[in-house]
Amino acid sequence: MPDHHSFSALDRHAVLSGSDNGFPWVAGAMLAFEASEVVRLRCEKLSHGDEAAGQEAVLIISEKIAAAFEATVSLLAGATPAAVVQRYREHVAANAKRLSANEVP
Repeated sequence: MPDHHSFSALDRHAVLSGSDNGFPWVAGAMLAFEASEVVRLRCEKLSHGDEAAGQEAVLIISEKIAAAFEATVSLLAGATPAAVVQRYREHVAANAKRLSANEVP
């Protein structure tokens, strides 16, 4: 059994009660899985080393800054961790769709 002192109060409540009021574990795991596909697609695009790869590199950085700012503002405004994770998943899905459209079969 894990040491309960290593969990935050919200995480301990979520684990012990089965509640998702703390961190949304399943949605977080899905975000990680979905993001790995976007990383793969971006690595393929960057490997070409052309102008589109350079534009993608710039886009990666600007998206990370914008997403971090959006998450911070959302949390400060009272959003739940689940809402922030859901919004990240929306961004990841949009990137997967955009990058997949450019993929050669």
